[in-house]
Amino acid sequence: MKLQDFKELTAQCRGKTYQFALGGCGDPDQHEDFEEILHLCKKAGIVPNFTTSGLGMNEHIARLCKKYCGAVAVSWYRSEYTLHAIELLTAAGVKTNIHYVLCRHTAAEALQRLKERSFPERINAVVFLLHKPVGLGSRGNMVRQDNEDFRRLIEYVSSESCRYKIGFVSCTVPALIRHPGNIDADSLDTCEGARWSAYVTPDMKLLPCSFDNQEQRWAAVPSDRRSSCAVRKRIQSQKQKADGLDEPVRPPFASSIF
Repeated sequence: MKLQDFKELTAQCRGKTYQFALGGCGDPDQHEDFEEILHLCKKAGIVPNFTTSGLGMNEHIARLCKKYCGAVAVSWYRSEYTLHAIELLTAAGVKTNIHYVLCRHTAAEALQRLKERSFPERINAVVFLLHKPVGLGSRGNMVRQDNEDFRRLIEYVSSESCRYKIGFVSCTVPALIRHPGNIDADSLDTCEGARWSAYVTPDMKLLPCSFDNQEQRWAAVPSDRRSSCAVRKRIQSQKQKADGLDEPVRPPFASSIF
């Protein structure tokens, strides 16, 4: 995203949005204007958070994260640079999470790591993301309702104490509602796309969710310079009308899992 576009985005969101989740190709911290982007968020009263692969993380970036960010997530790529980034961030006092993608092949490893406490120390949380059949993701690698490893993972998380927090993204909520274990269903938030969150592409198209980024079925461009909030409300209204729903739509992959 061009810096000028980001300036306009923060100006539109001032006083209306209080958190930005920065993304892009796995390493938003490698953007050439990354420090200025964080500074713009600060001036607008918006807390920046982001997810990184950790490749390219250094002490300077870690200090910037401590100064400006609410939290930083490191994607679990099982590599030396993953562990190095976590070490740099935690040493700088940054609230650091691990983002772990659950697919049909990784749920067993996740459960094993939780039991053996083999995730790095000093992290704030492990947040489990759901593999999606978009981009390079395949339907054959999705977690389905007959995946016993996934069920055991939920059972373990809901019954055992961990030294760090455990989180699940909202796309996993259909599974958690059907098999909650000891998880309080009232603590779950369902799909928030176009309800209280939205995704903005690098070329300034507004989508209800980043997983619409391939087809961009619901993309809107505020060409008449209306605010992002107004465009988001229009998308939500059109989306519900197209689906014939009076209530907010279900998570986009709810039918694929449990």
